[in-house]
Amino acid sequence: MSNKPDARLERALATLALVIIGVISLANVVVRYFTDASFAFTEELSVFLLVVLTFAGASVALRSNRHIRIGLIERLFPRLRMPLILLQWLAAALVLGLVIWYGAQFALEEYQWESESPGLGLPNWWYVVWLPLLSLAMLVRLTQMTLDRLRGRLSDEP
Repeated sequence: MSNKPDARLERALATLALVIIGVISLANVVVRYFTDASFAFTEELSVFLLVVLTFAGASVALRSNRHIRIGLIERLFPRLRMPLILLQWLAAALVLGLVIWYGAQFALEEYQWESESPGLGLPNWWYVVWLPLLSLAMLVRLTQMTLDRLRGRLSDEP
């Protein structure tokens, strides 16, 4: 078993989203080339999948300690490394917590209002519910990465 941090579920989700975006975009281009018409659903589905890809990819980046953060202060003040790591976790956890809270409220409202998407007529909550779910995955991966950094298991160098 490898000690390398992993986020298999998010990797698979991001890969699937990217493959589907590629397939529907290619299909849309081919159909448009031969018929001068396009699939109406491709933009709506592509935007949704790009959001899934972004959040799943961010979760993978967090778990593997490759997410963007400012390490200059940590390097300038090595004695403050632990409090700075905790401060970084706290700030990110606060933002992700807000996204989870308001995203869940928004998804619930979309469900209650029975809103439908303009292109496919699908329930909007099917799209929106991924925001709090993937933000929760990011929070879990952030916490795992922070614990690994505090224990010295992850290198802080790129």
